[in-house]
Amino acid sequence: MADYSTTTTAIIEQTRAFEDSLPILNDKCRSKFYFHPHPTPKVFLFFHGFTAGSYQFEPLGEAFFQEGYNVLVPLLPGHGVAGNWNGDNPPPLPTSPKLYQRFAQHWLTQAASLGKQLILGGYSSGGTIAAWLALKQQEQIEKTLLFAPYLSSTNLIVDWLVQILPFYYEWLNKDNPGSFGYEGFAIPALEVFLDMGNEILNRAQNTPATPTLIIASESDRATNLQEQQNLFAAILKYRAQSWYYCFDRELNIPHTMMTKLEGNDYLPLLINLAKTYVESELTWSEVQTKGLSLT
Repeated sequence: MADYSTTTTAIIEQTRAFEDSLPILNDKCRSKFYFHPHPTPKVFLFFHGFTAGSYQFEPLGEAFFQEGYNVLVPLLPGHGVAGNWNGDNPPPLPTSPKLYQRFAQHWLTQAASLGKQLILGGYSSGGTIAAWLALKQQEQIEKTLLFAPYLSSTNLIVDWLVQILPFYYEWLNKDNPGSFGYEGFAIPALEVFLDMGNEILNRAQNTPATPTLIIASESDRATNLQEQQNLFAAILKYRAQSWYYCFDRELNIPHTMMTKLEGNDYLPLLINLAKTYVESELTWSEVQTKGLSLT
């Protein structure tokens, strides 16, 4: 117990000291840790989305904490840094996947010591990182939760432009009251995740991942639903306890599905689905037979 207390205290203090030195853009972007005073049966490690911050996993993190589990949501490299960012001075986002990959492996090691079973998760580009880690170190991970993972965009022309044009892009929804991260980014920083997405889709064909839940939305205008389905099919070949769920278009759940402030008016459905999957041992075939209700 003394080792556990020392570890959790060190994680909190070292992370705060590092983020103070950045300095941090907004307190909502800071790493989030939900720690019980003892190791828990499950521990969750979540990666937030591109240009955003750990605030995206506050609702889900708090929900799993209330279930009796430890939760870690570290701030991704290059994210959440205060500065006068614009086209001439873009935010310091990584342009190589290796930094994200080393970061993910570091936090996997940290999280694994805080509970019996490790549950991995990620949203959008954070889902890309989680999917990569689930294929790389599946023996250490019990299950993976992927929320609208970014494997490519909905438009092949957009993907092509991302790969050849080094310009700066500002988000169209930058004034959304639920957005606390960067308002824009240099395109090469996004290309990293296209490259990782291709690697993930190729590797998943012949490499077992972990049992995985993929949550998508028909109203998502940022990611490619077909490639998410392709990834699910590849994972399912090896892991029968994997699930796929796509919210109907009529619910109008956007790509930014992790918080109500960012536009998901049906957030309790997402949280309930994630909790149901984590506690279930049903295979996808059994789920289809029984039917899956979120209410």
